[in-house]
Amino acid sequence: MSVVRDLRVLLRLSGFRRLLVVRLLSQSADGVYQVALATYVVFSPEKQTSPAAIASAMAVLLLPYSLVGPFAGVLLDRWQRRQVFLYGNLLRALLACGTALLILASVPDWLFYASALSVTALNRFVLAGLSASLPRVVDDDRLVMANSLSPTAGTLAATAGGGLAFAVRLVASDSDAAVVLLGAALYLCSALAALRIARDLLGPDPELIQPRLVAALSSTAHGLKAGLRHLAQRRAAARVLAAMTVMRFCYGALTVMVLMLCRYGWSDGESEGLALLGAAVAVSGAGFFAAAVVTPWAVGRLGQFGWVVACAGAAAVLEPALALPFAPVPMMIAAFVLGLITQGSKIATDTVVQVSVDDEFRGRVFALYDVLFNVAFVCAAGVAALVLPPDGRSVPLVVAVAVVYAAVAATMARWKRVGAVI
Repeated sequence: MSVVRDLRVLLRLSGFRRLLVVRLLSQSADGVYQVALATYVVFSPEKQTSPAAIASAMAVLLLPYSLVGPFAGVLLDRWQRRQVFLYGNLLRALLACGTALLILASVPDWLFYASALSVTALNRFVLAGLSASLPRVVDDDRLVMANSLSPTAGTLAATAGGGLAFAVRLVASDSDAAVVLLGAALYLCSALAALRIARDLLGPDPELIQPRLVAALSSTAHGLKAGLRHLAQRRAAARVLAAMTVMRFCYGALTVMVLMLCRYGWSDGESEGLALLGAAVAVSGAGFFAAAVVTPWAVGRLGQFGWVVACAGAAAVLEPALALPFAPVPMMIAAFVLGLITQGSKIATDTVVQVSVDDEFRGRVFALYDVLFNVAFVCAAGVAALVLPPDGRSVPLVVAVAVVYAAVAATMARWKRVGAVI
């Protein structure tokens, strides 16, 4: 398979290989931790979950970081990224242990959410650093290949971590705290793996680093403004970011729908609902893997913009056809298709941003990228909360998402015709 051959080529690069290990361990921990949160919030027997409750949880966990994310990006362009991975993962391991203790103590929800927020905030910081570091260990000719394999491998690791968490949760009831501690152990392993990377390999360049926190924070507002201005001058990057944000909104709305279907629409008990959600996560992960195989070939023939057009157009047609029956089997197929489409679009978007944006601004732009993802996901959850009935079956939501996908495809096709092709 070409994907195996490409991976062998990249793994010969020691910097890429070590960065990939950090990503795999970090994102597998993310998968474990996120499933622990989801099962605690959605599937705990004592909780009566509703779309509004899910939307509120997402808002509490994601929106506060969205306010500070761009400022973290400025720091990401000044601190050594290797050190961010080391200390960020160590801190996440410690905070995850705190979350486990709070679950055992049955504290009020606001205190649990505050602890979870601290971990997820660092998660976005580390992911932005991983994307910004990739061009430092891979040359431009292999960047599309690396963007196909590295983030997708990380997503598959997160899916595997989530699957492990589901297995632990199904085998041992009321084991959310144990699952969170498993995530903490994986965060610790990721921090130790970062020590194998040379301290200055991942950038930014030494002359751009401000080692004093006060000095870095004092320039945050100016740096953020400069980063936004830089992005505005890179029209291709700005356009694919806009398209990806809207597609993320669609994915978020459908995620809430599937959660409610698994909880109430397709099952009568906690274990059955968890098994169905685990299956949806697994087939979506298979779609992510398929995107890694297909995207380099598709980009070579359609270009970055053309591939995003194809992904959005396919989603507009297939999403209503598969989702409207509101049956488990067609919905699982939809999960695979949307996994492929979402990850394929993200690979193309990552590449356009990395190629278009200068290294000294990449941290800020990728932090902004993550913020757009968070805001889109929370907004989607809010819309879903207004539309979805308790069992998750909503024809208007499915149709509206298809229309939005079609609008993205049409807009990107028009931009492609006017010459915004990379």
